[in-house]
Amino acid sequence: MVLAATPHPHSLPIKGREAQGHCAGVHRLPPPYGEGSAARPGGRSEARVGVWAGILAGLVAGILALATPVLAQSLPYHADPDAREMLPSLTPIPAIRFLTTADFPPFNYRDESGELVGFNIDLAKRICATIDVACTMQVWPWDQAATALSDNLGDALIAGLAMTSENGELFDFSSTYLALPGRFVTRAEDVEGFSPQALAGEQVAVRAGSAHAAFLARYLPEIEAVPYDSEIAALEAVKTGAADAWFGDAMRGAFWLNDNLACCGFAGDPYFRPHLFGEGLTIAVPAGHDPVRHAIDWALVRLKQDGVLDELYLRWFPVGFY
Repeated sequence: MVLAATPHPHSLPIKGREAQGHCAGVHRLPPPYGEGSAARPGGRSEARVGVWAGILAGLVAGILALATPVLAQSLPYHADPDAREMLPSLTPIPAIRFLTTADFPPFNYRDESGELVGFNIDLAKRICATIDVACTMQVWPWDQAATALSDNLGDALIAGLAMTSENGELFDFSSTYLALPGRFVTRAEDVEGFSPQALAGEQVAVRAGSAHAAFLARYLPEIEAVPYDSEIAALEAVKTGAADAWFGDAMRGAFWLNDNLACCGFAGDPYFRPHLFGEGLTIAVPAGHDPVRHAIDWALVRLKQDGVLDELYLRWFPVGFY
């Protein structure tokens, strides 16, 4: 198995139809510290990538420092348990040309030495080893990556492409390998014995206009949801005591908790609502490329069975969000 990270083959911006982007409307999942709650189009600025590099440096250091047993949790099964005995595709897969970006930490980004690293990069390597095929990894700008996949310049895109109906017209998707539930965060002394019903009349911080705000309004209307402009501001409100709890994307909460475990923690159970919070992370392939998709799905099942997905999850997310 060979997985070589190579730059995208275009040294100049794509012109004509590709520059206009016949896939320009494709949506990407937001990063853990992004301000958006729903999938959104577009790339990321150099400044945001720089901020993320600092966050990830602290996260990697935190992996070595965290030793609390409760943090060591495994991934739940996202696929149908009946699919665990599925067979690989009988159609030969000579190679897989993975496409990704370098602006989506902690999933795919360049470290200080310039090496392409991240959860998605490690996962792609393990998929290729499990299927036992040669693989390459091409790095594209986000606003060109989906176009490259639809133009058959790659076989699979592992970069956080959201599973929307619009994207579904162009691509098929693997099974989910990382779901993104909603969770509550409270101060540490309130974690034990937490009950959402006990928050009736209490103030819960949430990002204004988010899917999680909509969840509270629909399912827990007795809670007083207090809107904040950003996830960080909402979480900081819990830390300072301005709010009794926070509700939002569990992965974003986990990254914030990595630096705030002394004050706060996850409380209660995760809420899986794909129709509100999204289907989670999957791998996109061109529509109709079933042999590649089947091979990837088979590899994901095997990697979960063998504990490899759990290993990668614990490596990149020391504060578990399930």
